Amino acid sequence: MRTCHSIFLRSQEYTCCTGFCGGGLMRKNLWLWQFGGFTFAVALGTVLHFLYEWTGGAFFALFSAVNESTWEHMKILFFPMLIFACVQWAFFRGEYEEFWWIKLIGVLVGVGSIPILFYTYNGAFGKSPDGLNIAFFFLAAGLGYFVEWLLFRADFSLGVPMAAGMLLAGIAVAFAVFTFYPPHLPLFQDPVTGGYGIYKIK
Repeated sequence: MRTCHSIFLRSQEYTCCTGFCGGGLMRKNLWLWQFGGFTFAVALGTVLHFLYEWTGGAFFALFSAVNESTWEHMKILFFPMLIFACVQWAFFRGEYEEFWWIKLIGVLVGVGSIPILFYTYNGAFGKSPDGLNIAFFFLAAGLGYFVEWLLFRADFSLGVPMAAGMLLAGIAVAFAVFTFYPPHLPLFQDPVTGGYGIYKIK
């Protein structure tokens, strides 16, 4: 119950059925927000998988896949999740003080699940087919948003929300930098060409 003030009524405690008094409009629709985030992430991620190939522009390379490496597939999940988080924050900031920590954890779970699923399967069964790699991408996104849903429902608290925002910004910078200057490690290697990082579209 929250205290709502009106120029017509005395201050009183009552349940805001519509949720516009901060009474939980976002909480009531949390599952829908999370499903919407998942749908947005996989749809935009699919576009980002091909965007650089379609355009060949260095600007688009900053947030779209420039090769078939595991790192680049992590990138095309990270940026859609980050974009949706910025939209979601405009609606959630009054209800969830730990919003950015929850989003950071969700992003880390989603993005981190991609190499875990990929290398676990490839280590146990050999090279994974393209269809299964797509399934891994969808599953990773689903895991990220499911973990967020659990943390939102649990009123997860960690403190210092600015630190979470700074960490997300740092991850974004890392994805951009490693697009052009990737370490020569298996995570960054294109399994098709054997190369690393960005290539020019003819």
